[in-house]
Parts: sequence; C-alpha cells; structure tokens
Amino acid sequence: MNAESSTFSVYTRRRPQWALRVWSVGWKLALTLLLIPPLQVLVVRFVDPPVTTFMVGQAIADRLDGYRPAWRHRNVPPGRVSPWLFKAILAAEDQRFYQHHGFDLVELESALDKHRRNPRRPLRGASTVTQQLAKNLFLCSWRSFMRKGLEGYYTLWLELLWPKTRILEVYVNVVEFAPGVYGAQAAARHHFGKDAARLTSREAALLAAVLPNPRRWNPAHPTDYIRQRATEIRDQIRMLPWDTRDDVPVIRWPD
Repeated sequence: MNAESSTFSVYTRRRPQWALRVWSVGWKLALTLLLIPPLQVLVVRFVDPPVTTFMVGQAIADRLDGYRPAWRHRNVPPGRVSPWLFKAILAAEDQRFYQHHGFDLVELESALDKHRRNPRRPLRGASTVTQQLAKNLFLCSWRSFMRKGLEGYYTLWLELLWPKTRILEVYVNVVEFAPGVYGAQAAARHHFGKDAARLTSREAALLAAVLPNPRRWNPAHPTDYIRQRATEIRDQIRMLPWDTRDDVPVIRWPD
C-alpha cells in the first residue's frame, strides 16, 4: 500500500469519530440554548428585574449615536400603579389580552387582511403585550427573523409559566415611556411630576398613546394626533369587557 492510500485510509477511519464528537457537542449546546429561556422566565416570575436586555441595548445604541444615556427605572408593586394605566395599556396595546395565549391570531389576520386590501399601507404590528414583554425583558430592539423567532419562544414560556397578572405587572414596570425612562413610576415622575398611583385617566391614556414610539412622542406635550389617540383609548376603556375568562386570573380594577 502506497503512502497516498494509507493517508486516505486513516482519514476515513477518523472521520466518523470526528462527526460523533461534533454531534455530541452540538446536541448538548442546542439543549442548553433551549433550556436557558425557560429558566430565565421562571426566575423573573418571582424576582423583579432591576434591568432588562432592552434597556442595556438602548443605552449602548444611544452611546454609539453620540448621546449620553439617561436611565430611569424603578419597579413598583401593582397596588402603587393607577388602575387607569393598566386599563389604558390594554385598551391601546392588547384588547384581547385575556382571550389569547400569547399570540393574537384574530388581530394578526385583521392586520394581514388590511394590508392585502391596501398593499401600499405598511403592515401594522399585531404584537401582544406578552410578545412585547418578551422583547423588552430578554431581547434588544434590533429587527430580524432570528429575533422574532426568539421572541416567540420566550412568549410561549411566559404564557406557560406566568399568570396573566404577572405579565401585565412586569410589562408596566419595564416598558419604555420616553428615551431612557422605563416603567410606570419613572414615567409618571418624568412626565407629570407625580407617583404612578396618582395618574388620572387622561394621563394614563396619554402614556399609553405614545407606546408605539415613545422616543418620538411626549405625553406631557402631546401632538393633536396623540390627544386624539388618547381620547379614543379612554372611549375604548369604557367599552371593553374587563371581567371575562373564568379560567385565568383576572385583575378586577376598581372604578
């Protein structure tokens, strides 16, 4: 047997062992990556997050854009947040919050239908509060199919491991209401100079109205569009059936 044949023979004998090692490392790595999200979700169910991945990502982006990052955030229990803010956020962001399990297929189909009828109009988002919380807690603001996939995976675990009340409570405490201003308490102090518990229905509606783009709109100095949107949110609050679904925890807000 010449040298060339001998080398080829050694290579073919070693190749299966190399492939097995890669497979062994690969499936262990994949399993670890699959288990990290549920572990993260389980921890945050019981521990209020002092910081989120979204906050860190925004601070880094601001620094890269030449701005000095300003960071205001404080977790408060739901009893120290005005019930009007919870109502306004659900009316503005996710009216079927208690009817879906993380993904609102009804709203998604409606958005797709409107886009099909008017392709020139941008496809509006149909993200639920749970999906937005998944992004705000564990992901950054960058957009890609990979991020949407991760967002969906985290959403599934949030709905499996958390009651609806916890999802809403944490969302209100971490969502951005102004550049570098996160959560109801920081937003109430920043925009209206008061605690979140003292927000009126009008102020709560204004805060909810700017959520699609809190870095563009200011609830303390609303544009005509934001005023109109806040008025619509207040009207929708009166129309929504807040006490529905007997099989999930429902927050019964005082009048």
